[in-house]
Parts: sequence; C-alpha cells; structure tokens
Amino acid sequence: MAKKIAALTAYDYPMAKLLDEAGVPLLLVGDSLGMVVLGYPDTTHVTMLEMEHHVRAAARAKPNALLGGDLPYHSYETVEMAVDGAKRLVAAGADFVKAEGGQEILPQVKAIIAEGISFCGHLGMLPQHVLEEGGYHIKGKQDAEHQKLLADAKALAAAGAFAVVLELVTPPVAKEISMCLTIPTIGIGSGPDCDGQILVTPDLTGSFPWFTPRFVKPKANCAAEIKSAVAEWKSSLTSSGKKLLTVSGVRYLKCHGTGNR
Repeated sequence: MAKKIAALTAYDYPMAKLLDEAGVPLLLVGDSLGMVVLGYPDTTHVTMLEMEHHVRAAARAKPNALLGGDLPYHSYETVEMAVDGAKRLVAAGADFVKAEGGQEILPQVKAIIAEGISFCGHLGMLPQHVLEEGGYHIKGKQDAEHQKLLADAKALAAAGAFAVVLELVTPPVAKEISMCLTIPTIGIGSGPDCDGQILVTPDLTGSFPWFTPRFVKPKANCAAEIKSAVAEWKSSLTSSGKKLLTVSGVRYLKCHGTGNR
C-alpha cells in the first residue's frame, strides 16, 4: 500500500528546517500564518508582502521538500494579478503556488501554469471567503455543492494542477473526488480517503493553544512545554542585589517617551 502524502505548514526558517529534517515531503507557507503568526482574525488580512517575507524565510532552510506559497486574498482577481503574484512568490523561493477556487479562477490557473509555475488547487471550505460565507462550513453535503466540487476538481486537474487540497469536504465526497482524479488530493478535515493530509503545524504541535480545529488531535503540547521551561528558568534566577525593573516606570516611558529626543 502506497504511503499517504504528508504535508505541513511552515512559516519561517527553523520550522521549515525541522520539518524537512523530519522527512516531510511537502511544505506550505500558508496564509494561515495570518492567524497563527501575525495575530489576524482570519486570512483575509494577509498581504502579498507578508507572504513574500515568510516564503523567503522558509526558503532559506533550503528544504529538500517541495515548498509552496499561498496567493493571498485579492491577489489573483485577474489573470495579470495572478501571474504577477505567482512570479513574486517563486522569486521569493516557492516551488509552487496555491490559490482557492475552481472553475471561476480557471483562466488564472491556466495562465500561471503557462508561465511554467507549478500550481496546487484548493477546494471545499475556502478560508479567504470566510467573511462572505459567514464562517467555516463543511462542503459537499448538498447535491449541487457535491457536483460543483467534482466539476471544479476535474477542471483544475485538466488545467494542469499537480494536486488539489480538499478542506472540510464531507468524507464521502472527498473520497469520490480522490478516486476520480489522476492527480493527488490532499485533505484537511476531509476524512481519511484523500491521497495525502495537510495540517497547520501549530495545530499538530499544540503551539497555538488558543484555538484547535475539531478535526485535529495535537501530537504534542509545545505551548505548555514553553511555559514550563520559561517558569523553570525564571525561578532559577537569583537576586544580585541590583536595582529591580520598575514596570510602571517602563510603561510610562513606553507611553510618553523620555523627552530626550
């Protein structure tokens, strides 16, 4: 039995290097960095400049893995914008780019591929559409949605996409799509029958404890380990008899400045 494709997100040099050393064959600088790195409420705030910055950081690890980058919100509304954005991410170090949508972005997909840039699709729940859809919803339950997912997946494959991410697609539909396509499907919250699985790495490692998707079972608790290490280090510090930091004074200076400019 062939092994499933393992894919994870990486947003910086050390994580890309660690995941590559762990043998993960596909790394994605996802726009999920908006929430788990930059503190935004969703991915719609992520800019192209921010994506380029993080792709460059991850690419400096020189991973053996394929390294991809998400085209951010509103960066591929036209063919020209899509090609320009894809070229910018490749120049930053990406081996491929990913964008959300099916037949509605097919001209953009074809233009990107025509430039010799590898493209990965993204269907199902589309995080960049979270505001207009009013939240994150499982896709494919209704027949019209089911048929559109199938048509979109086939269209992306025919256009030359090398893989398609299926996010929060009901498992029977994800399985059907996977069986229909000649290219791999990579699932996230879409059941066990896709050709691979991708997770947001902080969800897997427990390093973003403030929110964990229901479909993720963290394999570590890095947040607790970090807090424990910091607490142990703090308790090991002994007083040297020197002056203590006056927090209220620092806060005053932070707000009002020193006056010596």
